[in-house]
Amino acid sequence: MASNNLELTNGSLRVRNGTLTQDEKKKEVKECPSVMSPETKRLLPPNTETVQTKPFPIRGERSNYVNSPHVIAMVGLPARGKTYISKKLSRYLNWIGINTRVFNLGEYRRHATTDYQNHDFFRPDNAEAMAIRAQCAEEALKDVCNWLENGGGEVAVFDATNSTIERRNRIHDVFVSQKGFKLFFVESVCDDPSIIEQTIREVKVSSPDYKNMNKDEALKDFLQRIRHYEEKYQPLDEKLESDKSFMKIYNTGEKVLVHKHEGHVQARVVYYLMNIHITPRTIYLTRHGESKQNLEGRIGGDSDLSERGREYAFTLGKFIEEQKIDGLRIWTSWLKRTIQTVSELNKAPQERWKALNEIDAGVCEEMTYSEIKDQYPEEFAARDLNKFAYRYPRGESYEDLVARLEPVIMELERQGNVLVVSHQAVIRCLLAYFLNKTAVNGRNFSEELPYLKVPLHTIIKLTPVAYGCRVEHVNLNIDAVDTHRPKPKVPGFLEDRFKGPLTPPVNSVQ
Repeated sequence: MASNNLELTNGSLRVRNGTLTQDEKKKEVKECPSVMSPETKRLLPPNTETVQTKPFPIRGERSNYVNSPHVIAMVGLPARGKTYISKKLSRYLNWIGINTRVFNLGEYRRHATTDYQNHDFFRPDNAEAMAIRAQCAEEALKDVCNWLENGGGEVAVFDATNSTIERRNRIHDVFVSQKGFKLFFVESVCDDPSIIEQTIREVKVSSPDYKNMNKDEALKDFLQRIRHYEEKYQPLDEKLESDKSFMKIYNTGEKVLVHKHEGHVQARVVYYLMNIHITPRTIYLTRHGESKQNLEGRIGGDSDLSERGREYAFTLGKFIEEQKIDGLRIWTSWLKRTIQTVSELNKAPQERWKALNEIDAGVCEEMTYSEIKDQYPEEFAARDLNKFAYRYPRGESYEDLVARLEPVIMELERQGNVLVVSHQAVIRCLLAYFLNKTAVNGRNFSEELPYLKVPLHTIIKLTPVAYGCRVEHVNLNIDAVDTHRPKPKVPGFLEDRFKGPLTPPVNSVQ
């Protein structure tokens, strides 16, 4: 059956039957892209802005636009995980491209006074201390407004107890009535003494407030501090505060109540906070074993493992089995090299995630850097200029990849022990999330993420702790090529070692 093609003649559009001759294809390339046939579009140069084969924004367009400043205000007694929630939420929102910052009221108080001796500072009848705390709260509110209005901020997390209706009304008045911001309260409720004591021992006793106290004395003092707050504490109430948007989290996720949330930012906050937990667990990340195309210096593709790659798969299987990891789950991409890497791990359940596939290099798939530089020099240099936002023609950018991996992050937050076997770009994105790579040594997230080192034949062990993640690198001592290309000082410059097949020096894995 003949296919229908579109033809532009004298400014009008009509249907033309049959296939195109070579001369017609060349002529049509010069016409409007919107009326080109699919086979002609394939002839377009790869740096065109008209090619769009994936459901992602065009280059430079943000996928998470916040049209109104938001404030997430924490609520709850001390040691209920408010700061833990604040930091995790900030990390997640920054990772998906929403500029977020935590304003911790305790830091304001410690900056204002170093007079803290014991829990008496938090007694409701301590007028002098109450005045200091009220002043600190006002300064924090002012800073939040300045940052959201003038500092480029989009979401501010106000980390404080905010434990009375009067205080929450003041926050509502400043942010909503006066400034027109969106406001969402998040209350952490916990009545499990073991969780409370664990939080105090792991986090609070190490606070600057207790630098001159031993841990038992600090625990006793902090418990007394909580009792002072309990005297005035008023939980969020659907009837008394029916005009407010909020959610309540009970015992670190045992139950969740949501009241009048509005907009996509608050919806994402609710969904994310419904999935986090504090159960101890470990996340293992590793790239697939060395592949045949790794040896040739080719990117992407779906090749088999090399001989050393198969050796890594065998050694990885032995290592994981020796760890005796309780309830381990194994996730891989859909690509052969990751599935072959877990071939020795038959005792744990395995899941295949398409979202874990390597970044799509589009027309550059299975090419070497040298070939890309020769055939598409402008594209090669453009990627060096902004590797995070750059999208391969008919492929993806790192920014696209972060969006694709959001469901993976959500599920990792819900899970216990997991081994993720994936690819260099994918693991860079996951590491950036877990290690909070939003600002490191003055370099921002988009500059840091695409150049994180993720060597072959190395396991990255992540153990969530208090307000962050402990990271360990386990080298299984099997040589592999080094595929890491650092950011060149001159965009478009290609290092000598990438101009031919890659060869592993002795002890190349670091």
